[in-house]
Parts: sequence; structure tokens; C-alpha cells
Amino acid sequence: MSNELFPRARFLGGTLVLEDVDERVAPPAAFRWHEARWRCPAVHYRAVRPWLQAQGIRDNVPRWQRLTSLHLHDGREPHDYQVEALAAWTAADRWGSIVLPTGAGKTFVALQAIAEAAASTLVVVPTIDLLHQWYARLEAGFQTSIGVWYGLEKNAQPITVTTYPSAWSHAEALGDQFKLLVFDEIHHLPAPSWHEIALMCAAPWRLGLTATYPQAGVDGEAGADPAALLDELVGPVVYRKHVNDLTGEQLAEYRTERIRVDLTAEERTTYDNAYAMYTGYVREAGLRERYGAGWWDAFTRRSAHEAEARRAKVAELKLKEIVHQARGKLALLDQLLREHRDQPMLIFTAHNRFAYEIARRHLLPAITHQTKAAERKAILDGFRAGLYRAIVTSRVLNEGVDVPEAKVAVVLGGSASAREYVQRLGRVLRKQGNAQAVLYEVIARNTVDERMARQRRPGVRYHISGDG
Repeated sequence: MSNELFPRARFLGGTLVLEDVDERVAPPAAFRWHEARWRCPAVHYRAVRPWLQAQGIRDNVPRWQRLTSLHLHDGREPHDYQVEALAAWTAADRWGSIVLPTGAGKTFVALQAIAEAAASTLVVVPTIDLLHQWYARLEAGFQTSIGVWYGLEKNAQPITVTTYPSAWSHAEALGDQFKLLVFDEIHHLPAPSWHEIALMCAAPWRLGLTATYPQAGVDGEAGADPAALLDELVGPVVYRKHVNDLTGEQLAEYRTERIRVDLTAEERTTYDNAYAMYTGYVREAGLRERYGAGWWDAFTRRSAHEAEARRAKVAELKLKEIVHQARGKLALLDQLLREHRDQPMLIFTAHNRFAYEIARRHLLPAITHQTKAAERKAILDGFRAGLYRAIVTSRVLNEGVDVPEAKVAVVLGGSASAREYVQRLGRVLRKQGNAQAVLYEVIARNTVDERMARQRRPGVRYHISGDG
């Protein structure tokens, strides 16, 4: 029997392993000698594949398929910007992200990309709702069996859709089955653990989709730069369009109004007292000077074991509750509902409790994270059919969910995130004839509400009201 060795590369548990390759061989820098074998994270497969070929090392990594009979059954003609986006991604060797506003047809671009790639594809999405939406779009578009991989349903097909949590949990099993990875809402990928999906998969082709790509140079949840991490694991942004680039033609013309309302006398007294307690502690503890940009996290940690910090944290939560649920915002909403009685409206709040209060006050359906899937579907179907004139929600409709067309959005509270603002604006930008969309941002005057509004800076047009 011959003792001749046959050097080969294989996929093992999210890594590439070189078998029967001597330690003295100098592989690409990504490899490390570990447990008597050269190993590296599977993400490097795209870069090391030419070296494997040059060295005559048998490549046993791919288990994906060519889909030569794949055909997209969709008669729509892509817009020019969609054609440009796909061409830019293809020219980048199918490696990178496309950034388009909500309502601009990112999913349609992805379907075109999957059809052009004609290879096993895994679509990764952040929520179960999006999984079902993608499943329906993929099945209708390609008229073939589509796999799903989540919860108790794990059926992998050449084209499969999964969620971020499920893909992370099973990256070791899925990592060599797909040549193309599509990350929908890719701004979620840099989160702790989830980025390991991209790290542990061998797919040499990757497409990221989002309306709100992370800002370069800004630290994320784990202290790293999310944009730099995405560039490394999925590729850089290869094509980008902003909301204002597409309004009027592909997206509805829109206007935004920031309307300021006053606190009641009782609210003002409670707010001022809470603000004084909160800011007084921050100032006396010198948190900004000691911790810089991380001062708020340090404050939160202190509140877990320090009595004064805990009282200041309670005060902070109280003042935010006041501005997010100000009585003046309810009165302003009453007025807007009357003015737009014939136009479908989405009402966004910061907290579930305020959403339910508004729902009871105006006999409107509310959708929160507590709403069951069947009830949510019934509400959205009823909204689409005109049974409800408005829907109240906290944050679950910010992204991902296929919300029926509305032309008016009212934001009564939220975070300082520009991403959240752009997502909410995107909910009313789907074009319906020449109808103009409008987003009202209602702010409590002379409170932290104004500071958070300034921080959003989403690069959209504003008309400021209520300054008198």
C-alpha cells in the first residue's frame, strides 16, 4: 500500500484545515499551526483559494451547487440605479454591500444577484417576520423549493433563508454549503456573536443590504468599528444612494416637520427636579471627564451597586418618560389625526405603555413586541384594506416588516439614532402616484428631547414648527 500523502483542504467547524501539509510549508498569513495542522477561519477561503490551486492542494471545501437552471420569474424592469448597484457588486467580484433607502427595492436587487450568481445561496435576516417575507419573495421569484432554517424547522435547500441567531448557532453546519451569502439589514451583523456567521462561512461571494450602513470610525457595541468589521467580513460598500437621491422618481416626495410642544406645569416641575438630580450626579462624579465617550455606560454600571448613582438613574428614566409621554404630544396627535383623517398614518412611540394609551384613546390597533404573529398579520392586513386609519407602534415597525403603504408618520418619541429616524421615514416613502409623504417629529420644548433630535442629523429636509 502506498504511503504517499495527498495534501487537501477541508472545512471543519467554521475553519479551513490543511490535511497532510507539512508544518514547514509557508501558507498564507491567515493560517496558524494548531493541533498538528494548518488552520484559519473559513472567511479566508476566498483569499486562499488561488494559493491552494497553485500548490496543487486538493480543494475539498465547497459543498455548494451550481444552479444552472435557476431563472428569475419577475417581469419588472429594474430601475437604472438597481442595474448600477448590481453591476457595481459584480465588478467587485461579488463582494460588498449595497446601501439603498427603505422602499427603493433592495430585495429586488438581491433577487437579481442570486439569479446572476446561479449558485447555492443563504439569505440571513434579523427577524422571523422577515424570514417569512423573504421565503415568499424567493419562492415566487424562482418558482422552486426554498429552504428555511430556524427554530424547529431546519430544511436546507440550494436557496435557503435563515435568521441571524439560527445562522450563528449552526454556522459550523452551514458554513460550506453556500457559495453566496446575502445579509439583509447588514448593520446588525457587527453585533457580538453574530459577526461570527461571516467569519465561520467559506462563501466567496457576499452581498450586504441595508438603508443605514454603520458610520465609519464610530465604535459599536463591542468597542470595535462596525464599518471596518463589515468591510473585512463582507466587503466594502460598492454602491450607495441616499433618500434625497431617489425622491420624486422612485420614492415619494416628502417633507418633515419638527413640532415643539410645551410640558404642563406639573410635568415641568417633575422634569426639572429629575434633570437636576441626574445631571448633578454626573457632574459631581466627573463621569464625562473620567470616562470620555463611555461615561454613560460607566454611569449605568455604577447604578447597579451605588445608591446615589441608582437614584440618578431613576431620575434619568423619569425625565425621559415625561418627554416621551408628554400630554402636549397627545393633544398634538389629536390635531394631526383630524388633519389627516383620510390618509393612512403610522404613529411611533418610544415605549409600549404610551402606544397602548394612544390605542385606547383613539380606538386604534397597536403593534408592539408583545403582539402575536397572527394578530400582527391581521392588523397589517386590516390597515392595507382600509379598515384602520392608523396603527400605533413602539419600535417593531422600524425596519424589516413589510408595512402597507402609508403617507403620514408621526414620531412621538424615540432614540437619538439617525438610523432609527431614517428607518421610520422610509416607512412612508413608497411611491403612490404623486402623493407627498410627510413625517411629523413631535418634541417637548426645552428638554433632552431637543438634544436627541439634533443628534439624529439624518441628512433629510426639515421644516421647524412650534417655536412661537
